[in-house]
Amino acid sequence: MNSSQQSVDRICIIGAGIGGLTLQIALRARRIDSIIFEQAPELTEIGAAVALSANATRLLIGFGLGPDLAAVSTEPSELIFRRWNDARRLWAHPVGNGGVYREEFGAPYYGVHRRDLQQILLKACDLECIRFGHRLTDLRPESNHVHLEFSNGATERASLVVGADGIRSVVRRHITGGDDTIFAGTTGFRGLVARERLPALPDPGAIQFWVGPGAHILHYGIGNNAEFINILAVVEGPQRWPNDERWRDDVFGEDIVGRFADWHPAATELCQALAQREGWGMFAVRPLRRWSNGPIVLIGDAAHGMLPHQGQGANQTIEDAITLAAIIANPPAESVVEGLLAYENVRKPRTRRVQKYSWKANRPLHLFDGLAANQRDLRLHSLPKAISWIHEHDAQLLVHDADRPPDLSGI
Repeated sequence: MNSSQQSVDRICIIGAGIGGLTLQIALRARRIDSIIFEQAPELTEIGAAVALSANATRLLIGFGLGPDLAAVSTEPSELIFRRWNDARRLWAHPVGNGGVYREEFGAPYYGVHRRDLQQILLKACDLECIRFGHRLTDLRPESNHVHLEFSNGATERASLVVGADGIRSVVRRHITGGDDTIFAGTTGFRGLVARERLPALPDPGAIQFWVGPGAHILHYGIGNNAEFINILAVVEGPQRWPNDERWRDDVFGEDIVGRFADWHPAATELCQALAQREGWGMFAVRPLRRWSNGPIVLIGDAAHGMLPHQGQGANQTIEDAITLAAIIANPPAESVVEGLLAYENVRKPRTRRVQKYSWKANRPLHLFDGLAANQRDLRLHSLPKAISWIHEHDAQLLVHDADRPPDLSGI
């Protein structure tokens, strides 16, 4: 055990999602042990697909995961915005075509099945230090540790607890005392469809937004040859989410296809392939005043759950994990608590800005035809420059030397 571990000799991570697994990998790379507690009896797919942009792929490649990731991912050809009723290209920008994205940001953009990503991360973890079937029910700080209790009767003592337990985080409730989620007033319908079932779909290898009155559709290919298309169709409403216990519900009493009946046949085909009545409420986490309470801290969606309209949920989670692992390994102060506050100060400004951009993107995607929609279409041409700050960010610059603490002098 090195000196950086003396005050955090028992690190417990709550949640074996992308954030929890990445954090354990980052800690292992610095020879720091941790244990993950996951409520599910086994690691199963939650959600359909993940879009990984350069700000995350460069970090995963840095851990030697690049070849495995490339083998199961699709690098999209372009980013395309299409008009809802005639499929006209409003704007397009190359991504994989010509290596444009890689050249600009130094790492690839991938569409990957969440299951495949989880398996890649699991292979790099210490499987003996993952406890499945452990749902956290209570945690309380005691004199020199945190006491954890689980629904199966197990208990644990930790010197540091990391809440990587998602947007409905139990750990966050302990820190803030409330729920802290906010409903965006929109509902999403999502799923994976074999590409062969979508014969009308133009440019199936691209990331595409179909934008129209009161709704939009996002889709992109995943797998090693885009053999599946990940689809997210988002519609306005309801004004209030009706079920506090379930974030998936039949809120409209009708199939999603009816919402897109007058759209272009290819867009309608996408929705017919989903053929869903139940949709997911689009929720985010309010900007939190604090992410930690003593030796208890949040990462990922638990800290800053965001809408999917910038495709940054998983990417920001990976950035969090890399940064937190570095600060745990090389704390800028003697106190663990001060180190966690430094982590917050590093990450909060960026994640809040991404949250804001993700939230603000919803309305322009749902404009009715007219002057406002025309102005939006013109603004699309400046989109690459407007969001380049998201993709060019390199969290590893903060932690490039494992033997030197990150430079936090500007905080």
